Amino acid sequence: MNRYRIFLERKPRSAMLVLALFLLGGGVAAGQQKLSNDPAADDSTYIIQPNDTLEIFVWKEPDLTRKVLVRPDGKISFPLVQDMQAAGSSPGELKSRIEGKLKEYLTSPNVTVIVDNIQSYKVFVVGKVQKPGSILTEKPITVLQALSLAGGFQDFAKQAEITILRSNNGKNYVMPFDYREVTRGRKPEENIVLSSGDVVVVP
Repeated sequence: MNRYRIFLERKPRSAMLVLALFLLGGGVAAGQQKLSNDPAADDSTYIIQPNDTLEIFVWKEPDLTRKVLVRPDGKISFPLVQDMQAAGSSPGELKSRIEGKLKEYLTSPNVTVIVDNIQSYKVFVVGKVQKPGSILTEKPITVLQALSLAGGFQDFAKQAEITILRSNNGKNYVMPFDYREVTRGRKPEENIVLSSGDVVVVP
């Protein structure tokens, strides 16, 4: 952190470009943004959410192999299994539960669960940014990453008065974010990882 702090203090303009490239790791398309990370690469830790699409393979049982959508209630419908809770589980945990259920009908079922498409994580950036609106990604992002995906600031944006709005279990939270201080390395704790549904407000 000290090394980055010294660099930022000496060359603030070029440092901002380096920092943005470091955070994003590449270009982003216009409109509603989506980070292209492969969810299957981290299936061991990913937690399935409503609206995700799963590919379920049953070895030597092509009639059972298919794509399923995790419904808003968190459940999936699958042959022989019927309705099963999927949201809140990892792909590995869901695999074990499906195999346990299929043992009533098959001998030693071998199931593979792949997260095919993640649609559950969405945050919003509103106010004086170049591309206000929703940001859909395949993994959680930080406030700085969200601002970069929103195209940066418009003229006269109050960069020191940004707030993050969060609703959790019926309670509303307002968290401050001072862009200038964070990018200078002085308030790194404000660059939080956003939760799905968070709204970043740039006045």
